[in-house]
Amino acid sequence: MNSIASASAPVRYHRFKPWNLGRILVWSLFAIALIVAPMLFRSSLALTMLSQIGYLIIICLSYNMLLGQGGMLSFGHAVYTGLGSFIAIHTMNLAAKGSIPVPLVLIPLVGGLGGMFFAILFGYVTTKKSGTTFAMITLGLGELVASMALMFPTFFGGEGGITTNRVYGTPLFGLDFGSQTQVYYLIAVYCFICTALMFAFTGTPLGRILNAVRDNPERVEFIGYNTQRVRYTAFIIAGFFAGIGGGLASINFEIVNAADSLNGLRSGGYLLFTFLGGATFFFGPIIGAVLLVFASILLSELSKAWLLYLGLIFLFMVMFAPGGVASLIMMNLRVAKFGLFKPFWKLYAGLFATGAVLVAGVASVVEMIYHMQLNAALGPTVRFFGFTLDTSSATTWAVSIGLMVVGGVLMEIVRRRFVREWGAAQEVIEREIKRGETA
Repeated sequence: MNSIASASAPVRYHRFKPWNLGRILVWSLFAIALIVAPMLFRSSLALTMLSQIGYLIIICLSYNMLLGQGGMLSFGHAVYTGLGSFIAIHTMNLAAKGSIPVPLVLIPLVGGLGGMFFAILFGYVTTKKSGTTFAMITLGLGELVASMALMFPTFFGGEGGITTNRVYGTPLFGLDFGSQTQVYYLIAVYCFICTALMFAFTGTPLGRILNAVRDNPERVEFIGYNTQRVRYTAFIIAGFFAGIGGGLASINFEIVNAADSLNGLRSGGYLLFTFLGGATFFFGPIIGAVLLVFASILLSELSKAWLLYLGLIFLFMVMFAPGGVASLIMMNLRVAKFGLFKPFWKLYAGLFATGAVLVAGVASVVEMIYHMQLNAALGPTVRFFGFTLDTSSATTWAVSIGLMVVGGVLMEIVRRRFVREWGAAQEVIEREIKRGETA
């Protein structure tokens, strides 16, 4: 704590006008990451995950346009993603037959127009209200559209869905998009452009007034703006980008199924991981999209209890980091900017070490319980991260519970010290800010 209190040197800022070098650097690194990623991770699984991350970034950012920027809690965002996917895949089939001259590179825009059309149609009703009423209306519309999918099998394809072949027409510059690498780069281009456009939207007058509608709608109405019209316009724009993400998903998988793309679980997933990434920061949904892919592909393959772990992670984040992962990053960067981060290296190491012990104990107990309930016929043993857990052995249960208790106690001790150090650092930062304001 003394080291924190003594680190009170004034902070110097370097600005370069008219260029914002920091922003140029961030966007350049983002573009480089999109280009280099498939060169570093070449397996088919890695390419599939990278492709999903690409279009999910667009979808999560479009959802955050409603939640984070507009304060509109939607439970039906999958409607516009899914319907955009269906519009896109039907367009691909018509183009493959020669009925319409639409190249594959424009299919995501067709999906975006489809999502925007339905956002215009449904958004006029949903944005009439705000708050909890808005959320309930979106939930009802989402369930309505999902249930209507079985009533129109020609469009939705019934339980089997609609399939397509993305390799059609004349190759564009030698690209036929038959390989997953080519599809990834198509998704990456759309991901970069859409991300840039949605970031630019945050600085427009509409984006600013949308933030004002979120924070104080009464004052916005007092200065002469129609809050419903602002929400409606933002809803349409979000539906357009959601449709683009859905169109990219249809190209990636070459199949669209109503049961997977329109249900409430899909909308809940967008909500959950946008929140986990950090809805109050623009880059938060990008983190959420990455977490969504890792949870749905890797975590689901590692354990049958992955939804339980996901729920525990969500509960942990709500309790200790309601701003999401992005808020944790920004808070630590703030501490580092004032030169106060040095004492926290050891504390973070302690938190991770004790947390690993706690997680090992909890995961062992959960896996053994799940094995006893679901796979008891396969024997008493279960393999978990290279270890063999024997559900019939009292020693295994004792060790697992012991790890859980010891890890929890040690983590609580480290956490309390961390809270004291963190509070002291924040006091120093506040003093430095006030000193700079009065200087």
